[in-house]
Amino acid sequence: MGSETPSALVVMGVSGSGKSTIAEQLAARIGWNYVDGDLFHPPANVAKMSAGHPLTDEDRWPWLRAIAAEIDRLSAASQRAVVACSALKRAYRDILVHGRDDVRIVFLDGTQDLIAKRLAARKGHFMPPGLLDSQFQTLEPPQASERPITVSIDASVEAIVDAIVRQLELVAP
Repeated sequence: MGSETPSALVVMGVSGSGKSTIAEQLAARIGWNYVDGDLFHPPANVAKMSAGHPLTDEDRWPWLRAIAAEIDRLSAASQRAVVACSALKRAYRDILVHGRDDVRIVFLDGTQDLIAKRLAARKGHFMPPGLLDSQFQTLEPPQASERPITVSIDASVEAIVDAIVRQLELVAP
């Protein structure tokens, strides 16, 4: 992998877009660490979402800073990571990327209809399907200035991962 290879990829999208599945499979494919951003939520955030209440920006700031610190920690140790994190707003992504050229955004793009069907079939996750509307209301799709890799989620996991690898021109180890 050349000097332009990112140190981290942040796989973002609304709940139910497949962030964890895609990020985990992508990390396995390219031999990087997988980081589940949900694990960095403080218990109060998980309780709030489990009760069906959307998080506020004030709830999200410490969570996003913790993920950014993990990206920095791994990068300082010369390790690469694929991070699953909703990162719905530009301001959230700015915290995660914090001006670094070596952190790239991967946007999992899908329709609300498709994602609602996926959420309805999902069991055991703290994010209830009823919060999907608030996720789409909050979503600010990445702009060209963010250099995102945008992929449609209307494909198999393998095809989505293939599309990301192709766009990043990464070669698995």
